[in-house]
Amino acid sequence: MITQLDALGPAGPFRTRDRADVTDVYGQTVAELSLVPSLYVKRTMKALGRARPLPLDLRLPALERAGEMFADGTVAGMTAAEYRDTVCRLSGTPLANVSSAVDAIRTAAAEAYTSAQAGRPNGAALDWRDAPVRGGSGGWVRRGEVFAVHAAGNHPGVHALWLEAVALGFRVAVRPSRREPLTPFRLVSALREAGFGDDGVALLPTDHATAGQILLSADLSMVYGGQEVIDKYADDPTVLPNGPGRSKILITADTDWREHIDVIVDSVARHGGTACVNATAVFVEGDPAPLAAALAERLATIPSLPPHHEKAVLPVHPLAGARAIERHLLDRARGARAHLGGDGVVDDLGDGSAVLRPAVFELDDPAAPQTGVELPFPCVWVAPWTRQAGARALTGSLVLTALTSDEDLLDELYADPDIRNLYIGDRPTHWMAPGVPHDDYLSSFLMRSKALARG
Repeated sequence: MITQLDALGPAGPFRTRDRADVTDVYGQTVAELSLVPSLYVKRTMKALGRARPLPLDLRLPALERAGEMFADGTVAGMTAAEYRDTVCRLSGTPLANVSSAVDAIRTAAAEAYTSAQAGRPNGAALDWRDAPVRGGSGGWVRRGEVFAVHAAGNHPGVHALWLEAVALGFRVAVRPSRREPLTPFRLVSALREAGFGDDGVALLPTDHATAGQILLSADLSMVYGGQEVIDKYADDPTVLPNGPGRSKILITADTDWREHIDVIVDSVARHGGTACVNATAVFVEGDPAPLAAALAERLATIPSLPPHHEKAVLPVHPLAGARAIERHLLDRARGARAHLGGDGVVDDLGDGSAVLRPAVFELDDPAAPQTGVELPFPCVWVAPWTRQAGARALTGSLVLTALTSDEDLLDELYADPDIRNLYIGDRPTHWMAPGVPHDDYLSSFLMRSKALARG
């Protein structure tokens, strides 16, 4: 049976004539996604702007209920088990990773407000009625009322972040990815059933031509995409772009990488290598070849399994899509020494789908362009690093795990604004926790401070 994924607007579910097939990794149509026109987008965004936020004392329990419903309940007629199974089929994300993402979204819903408060300036009050306001203080207020999200489809866990906007009182409109629209459909449906109402949160699937209207109609927006997305919105203060992570590991000569091989492998392979926080480059002070060989040996043991298998780790794609990714990899890898994946990374499962197996390539220059190549599976570039290359070889990193005892170097890395997160020692690049910023605090983008005083 084909699932109907309706748009979710201010008058409830809306099924359009214009619908897009949503296919799984085996090429079968699993769902039909309603695509809304520009006029519907405009009306929905206006309705969200007119709506008032759910009061805080109702908002936070409703968020927690929504997280529980999303994780364990029957939402829009679909059980939690059916949801996990379908997302696994659609995205090729291993079932274990889907389950961990579901748990992360449940936790994010329960702790969204607390996490958002971590970004509040110490001197800012939450309400003009608060006692410090009488003597004069800062106040922390929304920069707008409607927040839009152009969502990614690479991993269900990306939908945990925008729940902070809901917690802060924004009305939120989500444009889902056509690759995996089920997670935002289920989450928006759960939020509505939990008490946020049809004008509190919306799902607006659109074609590419209409997608921009959502951003134009919102006060603030968050978009996901490649480098072209980063470049397009870099100068727009109302749009927060999320692009490639290009996360890295640095190992200096005073550190024996053999003592840290587990955390290096985990940084590369966790989440099937699909997340922006997976390590895509490892820099070694000294000869990188032994580490590259050890990484290849460890990653080669990961089995090729269909996504529903309980021991599946690697991502699965339709065979044609996997071949296209493989061609791109081999083209970008020209001139690099292959330790794993040099003959290809596609493992045909014989049912129309294919596993993308790990790849390890060694480079001879820390400035080689391949160190910035990020692909949606465990693919890592191992390069030499020198003191002369310094921090500039590591900039542009969402996460840098530094395996070093050099405190002067750590000072330099910490001060570099283009290294957005710094983990020191045995901390995998994919580590995240509620209240810890991902790429700065989202609330620092959503909120601003103003002066408050009462006579």
